[in-house]
Amino acid sequence: MIGLLLTSSVLVLAGCGDQTERADSAGREPKDAGSAPLFGKLPKKYQGSKVIKVGSDINYAPIEFKDKDGRTAIGIDPDLAEALGKQLGVAFQFQDSIFDNLIPSLQTGRFDVLMSGMGDTRSRQTGEDDTGKKVGPGVDFVDYFTAGTSILVQKGNPKNIRSLNDLCGQVVALQRGTTSQDLAEAQAKQCQEDGTGKLTVQTFDKDTDALIRLRQGASAADLNELPVAAYNATQSGGAYEVAGVPAEPRPYGIAVRKDNTQLRDAIKAALDAIIENGEYKKILEKWNVADGALLRADINSGS
Repeated sequence: MIGLLLTSSVLVLAGCGDQTERADSAGREPKDAGSAPLFGKLPKKYQGSKVIKVGSDINYAPIEFKDKDGRTAIGIDPDLAEALGKQLGVAFQFQDSIFDNLIPSLQTGRFDVLMSGMGDTRSRQTGEDDTGKKVGPGVDFVDYFTAGTSILVQKGNPKNIRSLNDLCGQVVALQRGTTSQDLAEAQAKQCQEDGTGKLTVQTFDKDTDALIRLRQGASAADLNELPVAAYNATQSGGAYEVAGVPAEPRPYGIAVRKDNTQLRDAIKAALDAIIENGEYKKILEKWNVADGALLRADINSGS
């Protein structure tokens, strides 16, 4: 949720439709927070509050999703956030929101950072749409993982879909505002140019809604990141399978406002620390996504 180019809708301010909910997370304020190794790198604001507010669409397992209580955020991102919090001496508090409202809410200060399986792309960095038109402020990313977009199909692959080209003439359902949408729309243009059949792209607020369309046979495929596609396949009771190989590997990034460079750099330092001490590797292994590990934290490495 690698979230996978940026449409203008991602950056259009939509405060009234944000529907943000507070979600509990595994991260809690560490004891003796001031003695945390990297506490001094944080801006004074966060040293005082001991809290970093995280915007996330908590419906993208195993990246982030809700525990059985329907409230607690669990998954790869919450586990990494807890580990980062130990280094920084703060609690990362996840708040649930629709994915394509996340960047606008970050810019208005509703959130301090975003962790939502969000792809670090050049358009998100610059705040430009696919045509290069400026549609909003960009963000900085602290990159922490890499993955590619996978094709999820019904079990048995009845449409015999193995690549993006096989989607021509089909219907694809996916989550709005993601790089999966950008990839699908680019493929739709290619299908049209090649005269190989119209690719219809249906978008939804949440990937779970797109999965329902796939289960019902109303779409031929859902596009999402490899960890998410693989998790959905294994948890579906045999309803889905992953087809072909992942397309366009790119990094996930923790998004931070461009004017919040001190927080950005503190998070990068914390990520480098947990990579070095092995906690990062343990978390990725726990969720069976170690193949996406980075050797070091990078800033704005996406393109």
